[in-house]
Amino acid sequence: MTARSATAAAGASRASVLFPAIATFAIGFGLIFMAGLVQAETLHDAAHDVRHATGFPCH
Repeated sequence: MTARSATAAAGASRASVLFPAIATFAIGFGLIFMAGLVQAETLHDAAHDVRHATGFPCH
């Protein structure tokens, strides 16, 4: 294995770990933001509307 291919492999490995870590952080931050800062009635209404739109019974 040459130095160039070893560097490329290390870069690919780093990228394969970095993307899921960033995605997980973004999703977690979004959930915390929504749960902590959105008014309860607004969150409930949004979930309720999505349930009706997808045909999922909620009553």
